[in-house]
Amino acid sequence: MGDSKDLCPHLDSIGEVTKEDLLFKSKGVCQSCGVPGPNLWACLQVSCPYVGCGESFADHSTIHAQVKKHNLTVNLTTFRVWCYACEKEVFLERRLAAHPAGPSPRVSEQDSPLPSHPLKAVPIAVADEGESESEDDDLKPRGLTGMKNLGNSCYMNAALQALSNCPPLTQFFLECGGLVRTDKKPALCKSYQKLVSEVWHRRRPSYVVPTSLSHGIKLVNPMFRGYAQQDTQEFLRCLMDQLHEELKEPVVAAAAALAEARDSDSSDTDEKREGDPSPSEDEFLSCDSSSDREPDNEAHMRSASRPCSPVHHHEGHAKLAGSPPRASPVRMGPSYVFKKAQVPSAGSRRRREQRHRSVISDIFDGSVLSLVQCLTCDRVSTTVETFQDLSLPIPGKEDLAKLHSAIYQNVPAKPGACGDSYATQGWLAFIMEYIRRFVVSCTPSWFWGPVVTLEDCLAAFFAADELKGDNMYSCERCKKLRNGVKYCKVLRLPEILCIHLKRFRHEVMYSFKISSHVSFPLEGLDLRPFLAKECTSQITTYDLLSVICHHGTAGSGHYIAYCQNVINGQWYEFDDQYVTEVHETVVQNAEAYVLFYRKSSEEAVRERQQVVSLAAMREPSLLRFYVSREWLNKFNTFAEPGPITNHTFLCSHGGIPPHKYHYIDDLVVILPQNVWEHLYNRFGGGPAVNHLYVCCICQVEIEALAKRRRIEIDTFIKLNKAFQAEESPGVIYCISMQWFREWEAFVKGKDNEPPGPIDNSRIAQVKGSGHIQLKQGADYGQISEETWVYLNNLYGGGPEIAIRQSVAQLQDSESLHGEQKIEAETRAV
Repeated sequence: MGDSKDLCPHLDSIGEVTKEDLLFKSKGVCQSCGVPGPNLWACLQVSCPYVGCGESFADHSTIHAQVKKHNLTVNLTTFRVWCYACEKEVFLERRLAAHPAGPSPRVSEQDSPLPSHPLKAVPIAVADEGESESEDDDLKPRGLTGMKNLGNSCYMNAALQALSNCPPLTQFFLECGGLVRTDKKPALCKSYQKLVSEVWHRRRPSYVVPTSLSHGIKLVNPMFRGYAQQDTQEFLRCLMDQLHEELKEPVVAAAAALAEARDSDSSDTDEKREGDPSPSEDEFLSCDSSSDREPDNEAHMRSASRPCSPVHHHEGHAKLAGSPPRASPVRMGPSYVFKKAQVPSAGSRRRREQRHRSVISDIFDGSVLSLVQCLTCDRVSTTVETFQDLSLPIPGKEDLAKLHSAIYQNVPAKPGACGDSYATQGWLAFIMEYIRRFVVSCTPSWFWGPVVTLEDCLAAFFAADELKGDNMYSCERCKKLRNGVKYCKVLRLPEILCIHLKRFRHEVMYSFKISSHVSFPLEGLDLRPFLAKECTSQITTYDLLSVICHHGTAGSGHYIAYCQNVINGQWYEFDDQYVTEVHETVVQNAEAYVLFYRKSSEEAVRERQQVVSLAAMREPSLLRFYVSREWLNKFNTFAEPGPITNHTFLCSHGGIPPHKYHYIDDLVVILPQNVWEHLYNRFGGGPAVNHLYVCCICQVEIEALAKRRRIEIDTFIKLNKAFQAEESPGVIYCISMQWFREWEAFVKGKDNEPPGPIDNSRIAQVKGSGHIQLKQGADYGQISEETWVYLNNLYGGGPEIAIRQSVAQLQDSESLHGEQKIEAETRAV
């Protein structure tokens, strides 16, 4: 807090203000020119009811203040106060702190419509709202809560404990709870949020019962129903996929345009080995180290986007104006240029693919650059693939020697070096292998050779593969099968790296488990040997967060998790409802199955401490800025948070989308000017936002879209009722039910994008004479000529397919009649 001398001396001139008065005035107009809101300004002088427009119009509010000598005014959209005499923003709460014994405030905390954002704005530690913390609380680290076994559910409990101890994800659900919004069933994100809140509560129980989340995951994937033991890695993938689907949001137009600009500015992919190949996001090749990689063990792929850093730019703030803030200009940082593959269009639909992101993709998504080179013409085919986890093979003794030889000699490893050793085993080989493994377990490890390390597994995954014999490469330039070589490198590192060791092999007649010990580091896992030269990640080392272990055989066993507590740095064993502190040597000797690594963040910790110091200064003359709450959570928990992403709560016009305004407090945090400028200079991004307003342009577009939908559906219902009333129409028009369902989703508001031109290509066939007729067994609906003309005039497309009534009656009787399909589809409209 500043001293009383820093306070505005004109605060005593404020009249009595209530919440109802301000809300009532915000719905009015400028008393001088009649312009409506947003961003009207109300005079705060005692007994002055004046309301005037701001700088975006004639600025009658300023004229009134100068003529009447009324110094204080409040913006009726943002509820921020400006003093004309002091030429600065005024914070009423400072007046309250300077006069604690005075009368009740003019605008009380209870009545004020000001957003309730904390000025500390940097929640470094996990805290419960409304609860004071004592010194004893610091000695009782949170998160040490067990989970009850619901019947062979240890696979779920171990996975949930491992995720719970990933700070970026957990702090998102604790600090950004208002962002956990979804209308998708079964709302698994809500169940997970409730579970995390219970596990990390200050007054935590000894264990919780994850019934709600267990029920939700069974609705998503029937594989987890019943009480059979399941694979913890499959559960993790299913859970994170569903969380992503429920929490994903479309990437704003500006970011999507930048990505498309990178796609369009490209060069040919037909490069030599020494060239700089341009990967394409639309081609997909395997990036596994072995040619026979199992589909269920492949690196999990999902599309993701990456923001770019804009130029650091500042604008003056003469007055916190009512006009929308301008976005900061954008610069393109060093990036890899991607070539857009030529993919043939499917039908006549021209809808642009919408890109999405979520907290899951922000935290766990990385990307690899996969390259395949023809050894005849040297053509290089490149692909960029997104991964959420890496499934690594465990090399055996012989494979390890080959792998080390390949590494030291810098030559490709032979195909199947780490995957084919058990491919052709029968029962006898399985029994011999079982005996061998039993003997190995009873014999010192030095007797059998070197220990397998996690770096060995990574090297096996990223090792080059020769493509020859039955696995030759189909070269597009040679137009033949050719010998080739395939290899891949990491293009972008995730904030949290999930590694899955392929311990289980499932054959037709039997399954077995690879129980070899894999040595892994607790700190300093260095991925530099596996990075592509185009990788832009600055931090390349990782520290272990948690590890999931499986004890037992392929047929049965038990899962536990070892996790490092983020508060005290100690390691704990989570075995269902039991939580026990363990020494780090116990963790290092564990039989790891799934590991979670986090980017090393010493520099990020120092950066946060500096921001906390700046926030504590509280200079009263500083302006205040809004920043995305989700990005601030990244700053608090990520090693590389990336540019500030205020566009997540703004529309393309710089305002608040109407549908987000009612929960804007959940989306933003207020920062002092010095903190904002420090973060902006350090990370870039933006735009700078010093006040909030509902976007009028978006509101007009929403109303126009609603009107269009209403007109289209009302007209269709009217025409379709007339068509059904006809006893024997002479001609019936056919329309693809696939296109019709897309149109129906649009007019019902389930899809924001129009369906594109009518596409009847799936239901049409061309006879030898060139005549177009209905394809036998096609999924089509019947509409009248008037309905066809109406829809075709709106959307275009085709081809036109008309059938006579006598022909229509001969269609397949086993399927619904086309007219009945249309009626069934639109019955609920």
